[in-house]
Amino acid sequence: ASLFMIFSASARLGWIIVVILILLAFVIFGMMKLVHPIFMKMFKKYDKLNEFTQENISGIRAVKSFVREDYEIDHFDTTSKDIYNINKKAEKLLVLNQPVMQLAVYSSILLICWIGAQQVVEGSMQVGSLMSLFTYIMTLLMSLMMFSMVFIQIIMSMASARRVVDVITQVSSLQSPANGITTVKDGEVQFDHVSFNYAGDPADPYILEDVNVTIPSGSSFGILGATGSGKTSFVQLIPRLYDTTKGSVLVGGVDVRNYDLEDLRNNVAMVLQKNVLFSGSIIDNMRWGAEDATLDEIREACRLAQADEFIQKMPDKYDTYIEQGGSNVSGGQRQRLTIARALLKKPKILILDDSTSAVDTRTDQLIREAFQTKIPNTTRIIISQRVSSIQDSDMIMVLDEGRVAATGTHEELLKTCPIYRQTYEQQQKGGDFDEQ
Repeated sequence: ASLFMIFSASARLGWIIVVILILLAFVIFGMMKLVHPIFMKMFKKYDKLNEFTQENISGIRAVKSFVREDYEIDHFDTTSKDIYNINKKAEKLLVLNQPVMQLAVYSSILLICWIGAQQVVEGSMQVGSLMSLFTYIMTLLMSLMMFSMVFIQIIMSMASARRVVDVITQVSSLQSPANGITTVKDGEVQFDHVSFNYAGDPADPYILEDVNVTIPSGSSFGILGATGSGKTSFVQLIPRLYDTTKGSVLVGGVDVRNYDLEDLRNNVAMVLQKNVLFSGSIIDNMRWGAEDATLDEIREACRLAQADEFIQKMPDKYDTYIEQGGSNVSGGQRQRLTIARALLKKPKILILDDSTSAVDTRTDQLIREAFQTKIPNTTRIIISQRVSSIQDSDMIMVLDEGRVAATGTHEELLKTCPIYRQTYEQQQKGGDFDEQ
């Protein structure tokens, strides 16, 4: 509006102001081009600082036990100083905004004084009009100064917004097919010449290589192997947490890539190595397995998982509040609660990834016996480092560096598989030593 009034009073002065505004815009946008990458770099440094702080808080016991407080403090100070230096570099550019705006303001006033005074002397402009121009110019330029300050905040917010948008618009490489199959016939699992690596590039080394195995529906299937042999990668291909690099995984006779993802995963329950409980009551955590589960159903699942006994000893029983991450229950209790949660899904396939490592052998046996009697039609895939946890399985697979070393029953593997026999004998000796 001020610019319109300036043109109404003097077109010549109006065009001069337009030229100044254009030059000002070039300066501001040039500043934005320089400052924006600096803010992007600074926010990445903030990421590292936040990650470092979170890591230290969650691992405070390890920091203290290894007497690493001074080292971690120095690391924190170094990271903070990096952020300070980057921020200072950005501010050195942004601080030029005010002088540039002041230069534009006073240059405009001087030009109006010079040209306007000439027009007053020539008689083409009244003194009152000249005074009005000063008011309009100051209104216009003060507004621009306010806009430039807002613009600095916009530059910073753009860096943040771009990072947020990157997360929001991230598309998973695993998508449900159009008109995907919604019914899983049974819990049969078949690996057909499966090779897998996390990069998805056939040229990279494989974590699993040419795996061929069939797990009948309703059977129990044990997996044994050294750390890094590909056991967890094997089971993660079943609910399609990853896609195979070569070959195919079939569930119920259908390639998992042809299923609707939600329906496939609703029929597969996984209890992972890292047991996760969420803040809330035990009932709230159990209903992650089935939203509409009744208290009786929750109790039955907990009895199967050998969790009901210790829950009954808690002050509020099933209403007991679980802290974030399950920090107020032991490792064994956390494992049994996550097994109960998985059972509430009533899955066709139940995967236990070393999920009884923190419970004693008697409790482990009771859990396995409950599985055999209460969910006989569910395919049970059990990963364990303890032979005793899988020796009763209908079939056992031994993985060695991503390849199937042998498959068979406990008795067959003791005769034919040196890796299995050696592991069994070592654990038996350890068990005898413990008993003595």
